[in-house]
Amino acid sequence: MYETFQRYIKSRATLTGAEMEQVRSVAVIKKLRKRQYLLQEGDVWKYHAFVTSGCLRTYSIDEKGNEHIIGFSIENWWSGDRESLLSGEPSRFNIDAIEDSELVLFTNSNFEVLCRTIPAFKQMIEDILNKSFVSQQSRINASLSQTAEEKHLRFVKKYPDFALLIPQNMIASYLGMTPETLSRIRTQTARKS
Repeated sequence: MYETFQRYIKSRATLTGAEMEQVRSVAVIKKLRKRQYLLQEGDVWKYHAFVTSGCLRTYSIDEKGNEHIIGFSIENWWSGDRESLLSGEPSRFNIDAIEDSELVLFTNSNFEVLCRTIPAFKQMIEDILNKSFVSQQSRINASLSQTAEEKHLRFVKKYPDFALLIPQNMIASYLGMTPETLSRIRTQTARKS
């Protein structure tokens, strides 16, 4: 499991053997069963989590009991609640496993030490955060300006493997539409092909 994370680092940064060992020494392996929580609303998030296998979803539940999925995390993606991590406030989100999953966790304090003492690791994390920010901006713009059909097409092009991993009702929630609307769009798209 840790080997997946090690390959990820090596593909994005050049660390010495001693630096790789420093990272490994503070890494904690976590396994989640399907539907098991990594984070529950009201808890304070204190980690940086890297998904080595499986799939997680981050979501909130409104006052009517409706789920609103804000993101998915698959193998080689990071997961967590940065707002709670940085503020120390209770999270507004739940994160659970869509399927059995394995993660590498770092406490925030250990993660900060890694960023302070390993410049290449810090640069890798900054690059990841910048790409994540750009992706979030793009998603917000799409959700405000695109039709349901355009949102679905964008999602399928950007994340072709998600349709195989993630139930359609969860994809619909992520796209901000009902499962029935997504089903109609998928049927229309199939007819056009």
